[in-house]
Amino acid sequence: MASLLRAAGTWGLFPWRGYCSRGMQCVSSLQGELGKGFVEALKAVVGSPHVSTAAADREQHGHDESIHRCQPPGAVVWPQNVEQVSRLAALCYSQGVPIIPFGTGTGLEGGVCAVQGGVCVNLTHMDRILKLNPEDFSVVVEPGVTRKVLNTYLRDSGLWFPVDPGADASLCGMVATAASGTNAVRYGTMRDNVLNLEVVLPGGRLLHTAGLGRHFRKSAAGYNLTGLFVGSEGTLGLITAATLRLHPAPEAMVAATCAFPSVQAAVDTTVHILQAAVPVARIEFLDEVMMDACNRHSQLNCSVAPTLFLEFHGSERALAEQIERAEEITQHNGGSHFCWAKEAEERSRLWAARHNAWYAALALRPGCKGYSTDVCVPISRLPEILVQTKEDLKASGLTGTIVGHVGDGNFHCILLVDPEDPEELDRVKAFGKQLGRRALALHGTCTGEHGIGLGKQQLLQEEVGDVGMETMRQLKAMLDPRGLMNPGKVL
Repeated sequence: MASLLRAAGTWGLFPWRGYCSRGMQCVSSLQGELGKGFVEALKAVVGSPHVSTAAADREQHGHDESIHRCQPPGAVVWPQNVEQVSRLAALCYSQGVPIIPFGTGTGLEGGVCAVQGGVCVNLTHMDRILKLNPEDFSVVVEPGVTRKVLNTYLRDSGLWFPVDPGADASLCGMVATAASGTNAVRYGTMRDNVLNLEVVLPGGRLLHTAGLGRHFRKSAAGYNLTGLFVGSEGTLGLITAATLRLHPAPEAMVAATCAFPSVQAAVDTTVHILQAAVPVARIEFLDEVMMDACNRHSQLNCSVAPTLFLEFHGSERALAEQIERAEEITQHNGGSHFCWAKEAEERSRLWAARHNAWYAALALRPGCKGYSTDVCVPISRLPEILVQTKEDLKASGLTGTIVGHVGDGNFHCILLVDPEDPEELDRVKAFGKQLGRRALALHGTCTGEHGIGLGKQQLLQEEVGDVGMETMRQLKAMLDPRGLMNPGKVL
């Protein structure tokens, strides 16, 4: 064990050398098996209570919310601070052991599957809010802090963090997957709201992407290292702290739902609201299948029809003008059953139903798994792709729903599938590829917020081309020459 720890400390000097004590079972990363001596070395770093090789823990950490089958790591560790993360990274890298970061496990593209075994680093015990800078509209958080915890902490400050992917995901996990969500149309995605990152690189070195302690709004100083790690899906390093941009809490909020006679009418309304420069904060689309599922799951009484969920933020006077303009546009496009929710409790109930859409969809076929895929296209092409996707879904014979953050051209299909039925599984995967390629043909992207993970690597190749892929591989090889950071994902 001592030799293993010494090896970790010298990794920076001998980057291609492996270490194993005489008589000790060596690490076999390809088979996902970890030797007893190596496990003891992990315990020496974080303490015995914070290391597990139990089958239940390993299985829990080998999958996310996606349909990808569980591929468990050889061990799970729970570091308590950045120093332990650095030592763990150095230890694993010196021994050729894959490293898989883990947050709340709410991903949808198999990003935490341990395809080559290795060590899963669960960062949820690092859950401190390190520093709030209210005058500068920024906050520094550790990776175990979730968005709901942060907004509860900010409740009396007059500030909030608006990026809202639905699940109560960890904020650094949201950074790693470039998450977005319902408020992106007004406040942007994680790419727009990350100011600085603390990252443990594969060999254990510590990087502050914008410089130690810095939290400026703009910079022209060299390469955008912060942007490089946003959306890297754990393939370049372990994010151990994030400096995030905060926003003033709105004076008032009003939400609404409106039903439409067709998908075309609902999406046309979205485009017209945006073209009219109505400053909508959220604009979500749910098809009639999704609305029926939400009615049942969340005890709503909404029309079973293509529906928009909208929300407006601002002063009382500004909201009155926004509401009037939005109602005019929706009525022009055949909208009906326009229902406003002004009280906080009523709005929360409405958005809780939207956020629980995943579980509402799963209830359509009890015992089946959910497969969720997403794409994003230019706003002008949104009506075309949504109408065609609805037709494709009907033609496929699959049970599925459409739901999306249509205010920024992003939407999801949630399909229900029996994972033990190979033919149905193939149809689901074929539908996902067809949808991705349709988005690419319309000058969009194969994923607006889920990420690439395991399932969209071929689509990424088609999206960025040979030169783009080669550039990504060169960046990966420079930062992770042994290919041990979350291997098998993205590239």
